[in-house]
Amino acid sequence: MSPQSRAISSLSLLYLFMPPSFATSVSTAVLLPREGESGFHVQAVLIGTGIDIKQLGATDRSLGSPLVVEMLGSLTGSGIAVLYSYGAAVFFDASPATITEYLRQIGPQIRQPMATQDRDSETLEVRVQSEGKETMEGNALLLNDVTLDKLQVIADIMAKSVALAHHERAIERQFERVEPFAINLDHWSRAGRTAKELLQHLGTALLAEHRVVGGARIDDAPELLWDHPELERLWARLRDEFEIRERFAALHGKLNLISRTAETALELLQHRRSLRVEWAIVGLIVFEIALTLVQWALGVGH
Repeated sequence: MSPQSRAISSLSLLYLFMPPSFATSVSTAVLLPREGESGFHVQAVLIGTGIDIKQLGATDRSLGSPLVVEMLGSLTGSGIAVLYSYGAAVFFDASPATITEYLRQIGPQIRQPMATQDRDSETLEVRVQSEGKETMEGNALLLNDVTLDKLQVIADIMAKSVALAHHERAIERQFERVEPFAINLDHWSRAGRTAKELLQHLGTALLAEHRVVGGARIDDAPELLWDHPELERLWARLRDEFEIRERFAALHGKLNLISRTAETALELLQHRRSLRVEWAIVGLIVFEIALTLVQWALGVGH
């Protein structure tokens, strides 16, 4: 089997039922960069909380396996798209018009789509040189050649980067909201409202952790590396360039801190409530004793 056919078989191929000549399989992906050009542009975007790639034609049932498609169009141009079930899309050598049109067409398969201004994105320039070391040079990745496997490696890291960026911003907002609860808990007079908000923050943190760890699988290497260990160095270089491990560790730390803060604050609120109940019981006992003494004194007086 040739390297090209191995690359094609290792990916999920897409056959979309869309307007003619706009989407097809990725059999020509290895032709990047275009003739007369030395490189191409890559853009990763988080377009929603999820993409139903099965409805778009994915047949690979491996957890986390992406869907790869070549976009064709006489008016908008062409390019390569790599779609992930957790909501990220990575575009290779695609014009803004091509990306916009493609996202419009797959809109029904995007779960909780994000507004354009709310989408997190990453860009990367890829330059091809027949000789020399494959490395990062500024914001450009230097490659000796382009294969479908290498495109998937690049897409894996960039998709994880935009997913991290989205959750980093969301958790930072939650972090800022939870902190006052821990500092000013004794000043809150409406404990019921406080407990409800704390539970909401705790739920948000747990959901974010589920999406980062279980959905995007940020800390896992793609299954592609099992079949192509020679690409592990490229993957590790890109992972370091986008600081995936460091950002994931920082995010995980904030998630744990938010959870511990919310849980501790809830325990304090519950403790305060239990103390109130205990004081109420003590008050009833004292009242009953006092009433008994009064009745006894009146009885003695007669």
